[in-house]
Amino acid sequence: MHDDSVSPLPLDSRFRGLRRRGFLAATGAASLGAFSLAGCGGSSDGDDDPKAGGTPQRGGRLRAAFAGGGAGETLDPHRANLFADAARAKALFDKLADYGPDLAARPRLAERWEPNRTLDRWQVTLREATFHDGRPVTAEDVLHSYRRTADPREAFRAKASLEPIDLDASRATGRRSVEFVLKRPTAEFPNVLAAFGAYIVPAHSDDFDRHPVGSGPFRFVSFAPGRSAVFRRYDDHWDGAPYLDEIEFVVANEESARVNALLGGQVEYAHELNPTTARAHEGKGQIDIVRLRNSAMQAFCMKTDRPPFDDVRVRRALFLIADREELVDAALSGAGETGNDLFGKGYEYYADGLPQREQDLEQARFLLKQAGAEDLHVTLDTSAVAAGFTEAASVFRDQAKRAGVTVDVRMGSKDSYWSDILDGGTLSCYRSGAMPIESHISQRLLTDSTTNATHWRHRDFDALYRQAQSTRDTKDRAAVYERMQRRLYAEGGFLVWGFADWIIGTARRVRGVEANAPANTLDWARFDKVWLA
Repeated sequence: MHDDSVSPLPLDSRFRGLRRRGFLAATGAASLGAFSLAGCGGSSDGDDDPKAGGTPQRGGRLRAAFAGGGAGETLDPHRANLFADAARAKALFDKLADYGPDLAARPRLAERWEPNRTLDRWQVTLREATFHDGRPVTAEDVLHSYRRTADPREAFRAKASLEPIDLDASRATGRRSVEFVLKRPTAEFPNVLAAFGAYIVPAHSDDFDRHPVGSGPFRFVSFAPGRSAVFRRYDDHWDGAPYLDEIEFVVANEESARVNALLGGQVEYAHELNPTTARAHEGKGQIDIVRLRNSAMQAFCMKTDRPPFDDVRVRRALFLIADREELVDAALSGAGETGNDLFGKGYEYYADGLPQREQDLEQARFLLKQAGAEDLHVTLDTSAVAAGFTEAASVFRDQAKRAGVTVDVRMGSKDSYWSDILDGGTLSCYRSGAMPIESHISQRLLTDSTTNATHWRHRDFDALYRQAQSTRDTKDRAAVYERMQRRLYAEGGFLVWGFADWIIGTARRVRGVEANAPANTLDWARFDKVWLA
C-alpha cells in the first residue's frame, strides 16, 4: 500500500497503556479489557508447530493491529491511502483485478478481459458476484465506480491510473460486460483494473462510514474512526466464505504498542514490525514472524524543480554520496537489499542491466564544484512515521559530511508528514509499497501525477510512457521502459538506496498468512484465507 501521501495520527487510547506497561504485556501479565472479545483466546501452547498448516478451521474473531489515520479515517475505498485503509477496503470490497506476487494483474471481479487489435478497446466480462445486500455486481456498478473515482473535483488515489479510460465513451454491453474505450492504445490495461484504490462499489452508494456495502469477503458490522472496525464473514462471497467469523482492525500507531499487544494476547496480527523487533522474537516460540520480501522501496526524494536539486549535477552528486549497503545495514538492520536509484527491483521491466551505483565521494565533490555548490547545505525531512526513516537520515547525514555537504535533519510530524513532503521541502525520506513499474510511473512520474513527490515533470518523458503503453510487443515495450529508467537513473529525483522486507507478527495459532505477498499485492493482508488453529 501505499503510505506516501497521508500519515497516521496518534495512538488510540486503548493502546497508550501498552507503552507504559510494555514489560507486563510482553510477559502476558497485562490485559486490556477492551480486547476481551468472544471467539479469540490467547496464543496456543508452545508445543504447537508454527509452520504446520493443518486443516482450515472455521470460527473466531481475529484482531489485527495497524497504524491508522485518526479521527479522520473513512471506509470510502476510493479514498484509501494508508495500509490500514487498504486492508479494510480489501476486506469489504473487490476490484476487477489485483496484483499477484509477480506484480502481474490477476482476475478478481473480472472473469476475463480481451482487447481489440489496436489495443484501444477492451471487453471485460464480470463473474457472477453479489454485493452484501444481495444485489448482483453489474456493469453499471463498474462504470459508476470508475466515474466516481475519476471525478475532477476529487483527488481519489486511483484517478491517475484510470486516466487512459474514456469513461464517457465506455459503456455496458450487457449486465456483466463492459466495453472500455481508451484514449490511446494501452497494452497493459489490466494494470488499470488492478490499480490501488480502484474498488467497485454499488451505483448510487455513498454512505461508506455508516453502512458500507461491498462485494468483498467480509461485511460491515461497526466502525469507530481511529479506533476499530469490525467486519463479519460474508457467506455468499464469490471466492468462498472466509474461515473467520469476524475480523477486527484495531489502531495502534506505535510499533511498540502493536508488538506488545501481540505479545500480550490482545491482538493476533501485528502489521509492520521493525527489523530489530523481528530479530528479537524470531524463532523464540512466543510469536511468529512473517517476512514479505522486496516489499518497500526505501529512498531519499529530491525536488527536481527547485534549488539546489533543479541542477542535475547536484542530484548526481547525492547519488554518489550514498553508501547503500551501510544504509541497509544501519537503517533496516540488514532486513532488505540494496537499491540502484530505480523503483521495482525484480519486477517486470526493471532495468537490471544498469551498473550498480557505488559511493564515490571524489566524483561527488567534483560535480558539486561544477554546480557551484561546494559548500552545499540542505535540510533532510524525516519522521518516525516509518521504520528506518530516522536512522537512514542520520546515516546519510554522516555520509554527506564526508563529501563536504552539510545535511540538517528535520523531524516532521507523524500526523502530516506524507502530505507535508509532497509539495514542501527539497529533500525527504520516502518509501513505497509494491506496484508494477508502469503504475509507479503513472502515479508518481508523469507531469499530472497526483503523488509526484519529486516534481519530475517532463512532457517528453510523458510521451515515452504513452509510447510504452501503446506498444503491443512485450519486448519492444520493455525497451521503451528501459529507456525511461536509464533517464531516471541518470537524472531522476529518487535516490533509491534499498528495498525493505515487510515484517508482520502473528500469534502462533494464526494460520494461512501468505509469505510470498509483497505489500499491496492480492495476498497481502488477505484475511479471508486466514484461520485460527
